[in-house]
Amino acid sequence: MMKGVHFLVTLALLALATSLASAYDPSPLQDFCVAINNTNSAVGFNVTLVNVDKLPGLNTLGISLARLDFAPYGLNPPHTHPRGTEILVVVEGTLYVGFVTSNPNKLFTKVLNKGDVFVFPIGLIHFQFNIGKTNTLAFAGFSSQNPGVITIANAVFGSTPPINPDVLIKAFQVDKNVIDYLQKQF
Repeated sequence: MMKGVHFLVTLALLALATSLASAYDPSPLQDFCVAINNTNSAVGFNVTLVNVDKLPGLNTLGISLARLDFAPYGLNPPHTHPRGTEILVVVEGTLYVGFVTSNPNKLFTKVLNKGDVFVFPIGLIHFQFNIGKTNTLAFAGFSSQNPGVITIANAVFGSTPPINPDVLIKAFQVDKNVIDYLQKQF
């Protein structure tokens, strides 16, 4: 009987010592990301990207993240991610989103509200457009530590050196003045 009491007392003291030994102040070091809602761009959109270049700890994990801020009627213009599929969740507001498949070129669209999720397959041209009168916030996750981005209009009309206007005139079937105007915008 006495051995049982000593055992229980020893066990209780050990438990107390363990709980005291693991009680400590949390580390003052915090990981955080402060995003700036700067939607004053020409298209009313801002992206805050967290990829392997900004957070080296993502190296070899195959993931990255982006915060997307939209002004009312702001646009994330048609673009592609050549190295990653994107999954988007709307936190606040309403977005009209879509992507285009190839061969045949078929458009898939959806209006997303708070809490809705949408997937953009790797490499396909896609966009997001705030169709609401208020700011919209969304987060995107990518299946790559560095998914890359190619904004279509920037690539076509803003390359350095510029694409020969004759190529663009024929490709878009428009007048040279239109091509000159568009190239000046980028």
